[in-house]
Amino acid sequence: MLRWAIILLAMANLLYFGWTQGLLGDPQGKQREPERLQAQVQPQVLRLMNSPAPATTAPAPVSAQAEAGAAPASTAASDQAPATPATRCWVASGFNPAQAQALRPAMESTGLPASAWRLDEVRLGGRWIVYMGRYNAEQMARKKLELRELKVEFREVNIAAGPGLALGTFSTEEAAEQGLRDLGRKGVRTARVEPERGEVSSYVLRLPAVTEAQRAEVAALGAALAGKPLQACE
Repeated sequence: MLRWAIILLAMANLLYFGWTQGLLGDPQGKQREPERLQAQVQPQVLRLMNSPAPATTAPAPVSAQAEAGAAPASTAASDQAPATPATRCWVASGFNPAQAQALRPAMESTGLPASAWRLDEVRLGGRWIVYMGRYNAEQMARKKLELRELKVEFREVNIAAGPGLALGTFSTEEAAEQGLRDLGRKGVRTARVEPERGEVSSYVLRLPAVTEAQRAEVAALGAALAGKPLQACE
């Protein structure tokens, strides 16, 4: 009896296994008709009314700069870097010691860096002339006429010895003495050598490399420049 019960139980299990595998029919009402699947029209667009809409990924925004074909920010920034202002050398000369003493603090007040300007001293040696004088107006006119007849050049001077005529200008006394001898051979008899000026110190303001705005600031110093104009360096 027990043997038949085991045989019946095994057969029941086999039947159940065959039914679940579809060997005895379509379990749970499943349909196996592939022609229906093939007849579907765009099944991917169908969705349940109460189901959420599928998420979409928005395309990354394209910047207006990229659409216009503009250069990258780093390149554009370097292209737009301000140009270095142009500089130029300027000079004003002929300041005497007192004028230079007044100019120095005025230059310091401009705010220009110390490297932007300098005040150089220039020593000028003495100057000698072959001199005729001292003359009043009548004597001066008569001597000029005589010198023109001798074809001797001259200029009017007013030195410590008095108003007169200079027949030559020399940087040393020895050169002036030689000039006097040369004039004696031309018939000049009453001339002599006199110092026109002793050794003097002169000062030069130099701006080696300044911008136009810096030059204008120095030019605006007015009286401190003592009427000496700023000129471009040669």
